[in-house]
Amino acid sequence: MTDGRIVRGRVGGFSPWEDEFGYARAVAAGDHVHVAGSTAWVGGRIEHEGDPYRQTLAAFGVGLEALAAYGLTAQDVVRTRMYITHVRDAEEVGRAHRELFDAARPAATMVVVEGLIDSRMLVEVELDAYRSGLARILETQEPPKPLESPEPLEGKQP
Repeated sequence: MTDGRIVRGRVGGFSPWEDEFGYARAVAAGDHVHVAGSTAWVGGRIEHEGDPYRQTLAAFGVGLEALAAYGLTAQDVVRTRMYITHVRDAEEVGRAHRELFDAARPAATMVVVEGLIDSRMLVEVELDAYRSGLARILETQEPPKPLESPEPLEGKQP
């Protein structure tokens, strides 16, 4: 889905805003991993415009993909946050959350916000995960090489 990789304990490569605003998609801190706000921005576009349920599944999919770079799954999630732009979407967003996390039962927060960075986005989610011994595992791994930026396509012929 993405070319996200762990670089110095951080995962990136999921959205253009990471470089533009200077943040990582996910950061390991000891045995914890914190995943930044994730939306249905996938493959360079917003998926499932107008559908809060499917946007929620896509947004959590982005977050879970970032956790997977550390070997973590939905079972390791201990807290979620859901930011929705319309209270009418709460049931659908909650339904998607239940489908993904019912077995793990993380602490969860859902709040209504005035808007997100793109008006087509209906939900943004955050995840926090924990696995005992994760820091020790990450310390023993050889640091990966940073990703090289691809050459700009502008001005190139197909």
